[in-house]
Amino acid sequence: MQKRQTAENVQTSLRGIANRAGRDQKHRFGHLYTMLNEEMLESCYWELNRKSSVGVDGESWREYGKDLKQRIADLVQRLKAGQYRARMVRRSYIPKGNGKKRPLGIPVTEDKLLQLAAAKILEAIHEGMFRNSSWGYRPKRDARTASRVLGGWLYAGRYNWVVEADIRGYFEHIDHDWLIRMLELRVNDRAFLRLIRKWLKAGVLEADGKILHPATGTPQGGVISPILANVYLHYVLDLWFERVVWKKVRGQAVLMRYADDFITAFEKEEEAEAFLGWLKERLKKFGLELAEEKTRKIRFSKEMKQNGAFEFLGFEYRWHISRKGKAHVRRRTAPTRLRKAVAAFSMWIKENRHLGTGALLWQLRPKLMGYWNYYGVRGNFASLNKFWCEVRRRLFKWLNRRSQRHSYNWEGFQQLLNALQVPGPRITEAL
Repeated sequence: MQKRQTAENVQTSLRGIANRAGRDQKHRFGHLYTMLNEEMLESCYWELNRKSSVGVDGESWREYGKDLKQRIADLVQRLKAGQYRARMVRRSYIPKGNGKKRPLGIPVTEDKLLQLAAAKILEAIHEGMFRNSSWGYRPKRDARTASRVLGGWLYAGRYNWVVEADIRGYFEHIDHDWLIRMLELRVNDRAFLRLIRKWLKAGVLEADGKILHPATGTPQGGVISPILANVYLHYVLDLWFERVVWKKVRGQAVLMRYADDFITAFEKEEEAEAFLGWLKERLKKFGLELAEEKTRKIRFSKEMKQNGAFEFLGFEYRWHISRKGKAHVRRRTAPTRLRKAVAAFSMWIKENRHLGTGALLWQLRPKLMGYWNYYGVRGNFASLNKFWCEVRRRLFKWLNRRSQRHSYNWEGFQQLLNALQVPGPRITEAL
């Protein structure tokens, strides 16, 4: 009961900030540092991922919470006395599927809950001013909905050219000084901004024991990184596109951004070409650069003459003629993502084939439902079925490798899947 009351009090305070921010888009908020109190931090502790990886101190969420009230009281006292120090961030790497690895920063639990509190405050201040073109890391704006909205925009507008662009190492190259200047437009609290600087300057412990002291960037995977990344690109890209690019072009133009991934579409080819030059200069001003090998201009017209296709948010987009003879923008699983998903499943089944058949298939069920829930969009059943065929083929092979004799024939294998209610492909997108 007390935990629920604490959460409600925190939400009331954040709504008050959001309401004020919405009424006055130029208001600068002070006294934010004092909001980092016992009530706020205890509420944030219960929202942390309980199974997340541990930081450099090796302390888990559960271990930190054994004496929670005393630990948080001590943290608040250090904040008030100016004695809080950000701990080093442990860096790990996860495969991206193209042979490269994505770096992830993992703070200690204490820093996670403090960063979550600060992120909530920043979100309350900035959410109301973020543009409709911005989708990633925002409430009620998931990737699959963004993919559907983008398809609708492309279908309804007079767009003939799409610019597919990629920012090279975005999270590692955010300029700290520019970021603080952007935050200062809405935040008038030096102590709160100093706290953010401490996280930006915190040392990074690499897997080989080497310690880095970053001059730019925010640790991708850090709790506060998503909101900071959104604020940065709000000013660098979203507002610039709305206030500058739209005024330069004569035809239609649209932008959709999901975190650091974005797509732009233009009516006129020369304006799409010009945008690439403008974009390069704009990013350079803020310490960013385009990944030239991932940036291109694509013909994408309703006339479907020499059209191309592009990938965004795991989907491939292309113009398509329906059975009724009508043109529409079709989304299907991006071929690269389909191959990665099949490879990831093959690895998973290989690593877990020691489990009993029932346990193995029970763990498979939520994995498949997660896949259908994301990629189960209208018009994509063929891709779903292709993935399902590959899953069954590999599962059948590995189950029959457990002994010298085959455990199942194909008919018996199908009966097993049905008996254990392993979900097959399905369209999960509502009309």
